[in-house]
Amino acid sequence: MFDKLLTLPLFQGISKQSLSQLVEKYPFHFLKYKKGDTIIEQGDVCTHMRFVVSGSVNVVIESSKTKVELSQTLDAPEVIAPDYLFGRTTEYPCNVIANEDCGVLQIQKTDYIEMLQSEKILLFNILNYLSRNSQNRIWSFTTNAGGNFNTRFALLVYELTTRNSKNIKITYKQKDLCLLLGVRRTTLVMALEELQLHKIITFTQNEIQILNRRALVELIHA
Repeated sequence: MFDKLLTLPLFQGISKQSLSQLVEKYPFHFLKYKKGDTIIEQGDVCTHMRFVVSGSVNVVIESSKTKVELSQTLDAPEVIAPDYLFGRTTEYPCNVIANEDCGVLQIQKTDYIEMLQSEKILLFNILNYLSRNSQNRIWSFTTNAGGNFNTRFALLVYELTTRNSKNIKITYKQKDLCLLLGVRRTTLVMALEELQLHKIITFTQNEIQILNRRALVELIHA
């Protein structure tokens, strides 16, 4: 279990001795969920730092004004939405559901803050994580997407998913996705067909599946 904890995001780099001292001092809650169990509901207040330590979870983000939904699978070891432990908004923007039987490590916010104060490596890890996410969003804003649907679509996926995400899917109504990305239906279909031709996505009338996230993100740089 210690070896598994050392692979968790935000714990990497800490020594076994330091980790052992933290486990002795603070309650590390290990929770088990069955396939289909709801771990987090959209709107829940983030009161704990949560890590997937075994199995996988499905993270679903829904647009509040359009019928567009993005889902992605996170495999262990992974951290779940740590951005919402601090800041003005501390409510989860997503639903998190057990994709299979899985285990989740849960650490109370107050305990985690004390851990950050006592272990500089943990502090640097969370600061790097939050800074990287913040810089990614600024970079996305300053990228000149112009009228290119592929770039806008790539930015959407890039901002809402993580580097290690799997099974990324977007369910939608054509008019809503067009509204969200600011394109016409003919432009939408032609662009999706082009991405499908390059085996970056596959799509139907109401679902897009991302086959190659890296290749999609490279469109932003291009």
